[in-house]
Amino acid sequence: TDIQKDIFSFTHVSGYKYGINFFTADFLLSDSNDPAAGGGGGAQEVYAVYRHQLLLGPVTGKSLAFGPVKEVALTIGGDLNSKNDAFAPRVRKFVIGPTLKFDVPGFFDVSLLYRTEKNHNGIVGRSVTFDDTYGVSLAWGIPIKAINAKFDGFLDHVGPKGKDGFGFETKAETLARAYLMFDVGKLAGKDGTFYAGIGYEYWNNKFGGNTNNFGKTSAPMLALEAHF
Repeated sequence: TDIQKDIFSFTHVSGYKYGINFFTADFLLSDSNDPAAGGGGGAQEVYAVYRHQLLLGPVTGKSLAFGPVKEVALTIGGDLNSKNDAFAPRVRKFVIGPTLKFDVPGFFDVSLLYRTEKNHNGIVGRSVTFDDTYGVSLAWGIPIKAINAKFDGFLDHVGPKGKDGFGFETKAETLARAYLMFDVGKLAGKDGTFYAGIGYEYWNNKFGGNTNNFGKTSAPMLALEAHF
């Protein structure tokens, strides 16, 4: 059954001499095809992500640039979520690893991460500690000046993480979102302030899908974005 979701995101990015902070929180409101536990309409979820990049060039006082890479960073952070459906997930993730920052207009980062995860399975009524695993993360924001737009997005690939709450072996999981966003604020003399565009989300083996759960999301999106 198709599920419609309204997603409200708040994102904060800041930097200082030695690093970059990134925080985002998604508030996801489902329709009745993804019901809340006990009924009463669609489920609601909040999913928060924090990442800190420690820039190793400024820390060491040496240029670490090579080839197309302009900087190397150490990334550390975590994920938290909660959802009021029958599964009642409570994601608790920790990540750490190196990030290569490529020399492109805008930015393009590639990270190789060590990942831990704890979660909750409300259907069987117990918490789950998954095996530690690897992750590969890509994030990008590329301006396209010819059409007053930008191409934004991320991709996370997470390796198998042992057995899930049902006792099934998990599989590698891939989540990606990509957006083509047009600078509509420029029409009113507010460059870089308001964007509108289209996006797409792909999520394969959702939650580490197993032989009884090939969870997959394929979702086109309309998106509005405001910068403060």
